[in-house]
Amino acid sequence: MTTALDRRDRPAARAPFAHRGRWRSMADSPVWPRAALAIGLAAIVLSYVPILWLALMSFSERPFSGLPWPLTVDWYREMAADRRWPGPMGLSLALAGAVAVICMVVATAVGRGIMRLRRPGGVLALAVVPLFVPGLTIGAALFLFFRSYLDLRLGVWSMLIGHIVWALPFALLLVVVMLSRFDRRLVEAAADLGASPRRIFLDIELPILRPAVVGAGLFGFLLSFTELMRSIFLRGTATSMPVFQWAQSSDHQSYVPISFALSTIILAVTLPVLGAFFWILFRGMEGPRR
Repeated sequence: MTTALDRRDRPAARAPFAHRGRWRSMADSPVWPRAALAIGLAAIVLSYVPILWLALMSFSERPFSGLPWPLTVDWYREMAADRRWPGPMGLSLALAGAVAVICMVVATAVGRGIMRLRRPGGVLALAVVPLFVPGLTIGAALFLFFRSYLDLRLGVWSMLIGHIVWALPFALLLVVVMLSRFDRRLVEAAADLGASPRRIFLDIELPILRPAVVGAGLFGFLLSFTELMRSIFLRGTATSMPVFQWAQSSDHQSYVPISFALSTIILAVTLPVLGAFFWILFRGMEGPRR
């Protein structure tokens, strides 16, 4: 039998959970999707408008004035006549390609090993620590270790190691995130049916991990191709494209418009290639059409 005292106590008992209804009503409000859309559009504008403006200013006769008019292609002519940048460009492409392959292989192997541990959190946290160390600090530390402690001559090999130290944690995180969603029952079922570890990896794990593995390679390529801070310490006498552009733009202000033109050509080539690559890669991951 319910008494008046019991009825009086019921609102007090539900009071601690009353905020849930308020939060649910706020979450269902149409304001949040609109705010998220506005923030997303602002982020897209901030990301792409400066790039488009850079491309436009590469055709400006007076790029330092901030006005695109009058237009000219003189900076592209000077860039084509300059024979100093193809060497650094080739070195950057070679380094980025090597880092991409190493990141794909090492991140896949290490990620599979980490996720098989009973407690992978500590090992994973230790592996991604370089992400939180400033680039100048890592570059200076590697320089002191290689040059002062080991007394080695720096060059392309030391730049490669510095780029791997920078790119590999990103690649590893991509693979680990995909592995955390991987259904291990598929592997166990294949093993029960007599499949070898090699066949299990090639036929089951690798197709599922393909987006993460390819993404690891792309991250490695892009991070290596644009790396400057670590390269300054570890390059020795070698010169990559970011180092070349930084040195020329710092010493010769007249080279800055040529750098605009060169950067525009790089973007015009790489962005469509990456877009087509991602479209081909993820096209097969879409659900069946009805």
